[in-house]
Amino acid sequence: MNTATSHPDWYRIQNAFAVPSPALVFHPSRIAENVRRMIRMAGEPERLRPHVKTHKTPEIVAIQLRSGIRAFKCATIAEAEMTAAAGAADVLLAMQPVGPAIDRVLALQRAFPACTFGVLVDCESVARAVGARAAAEGAVVRVWLDVNSGMNRTGIVPGPDAYRLYRTIHDTPGLVAAGLHVYDGHIHDRELEARTATCDHEYAAVDSLAHDIRRADLPLPEIVAGGTPTFPVHARRAGVRLSPGTPVLWDAGYSAGYPDLEFLHAAVLLSRVVSKPSGGLVCLDLGTKALASEMPQPRVVLLDLPPYRIVAHNEEHLVIETDAAPQFAPGDVVYGIPIHICPTVARYETASIAEDGRCTGEWRITARDRRISV
Repeated sequence: MNTATSHPDWYRIQNAFAVPSPALVFHPSRIAENVRRMIRMAGEPERLRPHVKTHKTPEIVAIQLRSGIRAFKCATIAEAEMTAAAGAADVLLAMQPVGPAIDRVLALQRAFPACTFGVLVDCESVARAVGARAAAEGAVVRVWLDVNSGMNRTGIVPGPDAYRLYRTIHDTPGLVAAGLHVYDGHIHDRELEARTATCDHEYAAVDSLAHDIRRADLPLPEIVAGGTPTFPVHARRAGVRLSPGTPVLWDAGYSAGYPDLEFLHAAVLLSRVVSKPSGGLVCLDLGTKALASEMPQPRVVLLDLPPYRIVAHNEEHLVIETDAAPQFAPGDVVYGIPIHICPTVARYETASIAEDGRCTGEWRITARDRRISV
């Protein structure tokens, strides 16, 4: 590994004085190393369908394309458009299209004919609505059955109803049955052995559903399974495509929660001391508008600081209490790794790019927008 990825002070920016704060900083060399590690875990790039929701950035899609990855997953139509525009050949929108989203999916297919798109469905009414709109304009839409293996957020529970819905997808004009999608983001066991046992237990019903579909001679081109925590578990299964997202940037939450997943932090928050309101207090410009706040504190791990305690987190301010407060002065740079990187990225229009210890430019977080052109 080169020094850009292994040096203990890899996150420090020599020209930080030129970077407005708060700032999101991407380290491309570490991103590229994470992509290599993802491919090693999967066995080959063709097994990966990485999620782009973590980074929303065409330059990172380009890094993955150069590594041989061709298929991607996304959460929004804007992410799908960004990924197709970056050169991807195959994009799955991991969201059931409802309302105007159906026409937007068809518009995507017209706008990017070189890219193959797909969607998720978990109920008959939506399947028939998508099929009717597609057939009306002479198009077809690839559809994955969204399977609820225990997360209880979306999807249909594997069993007879799921089998019937898959057959409906296959039989509906305007639709092509593309396979099964199984997201098990509720599995959070810290130890890999326990995580594997939970995942295998819940996947057994999915395996049974797949068996019933194949026994009926229905096409089942692909099973997309798991996110990041269960990535190493599903990687052991034959015939399963893997869709981790967070490993490209990594974060403090996952590095603490899943020690078996050895990815590199590749995104850093650069903040500054803006005030010292009293004795032991230091205020940073790292408020909730700059750092995801959907979880309890701590929401960030501040690097190279003496022991501290977060005492307030408001729109523009993060206040810490520390005995070392006298060491800080307004304007001092403080670096941090977010606990949850995905929604933190969505706080920023651009990311500064750090190469060889210096910020050299910016990448636009293109799919941060809810709508690009479609």
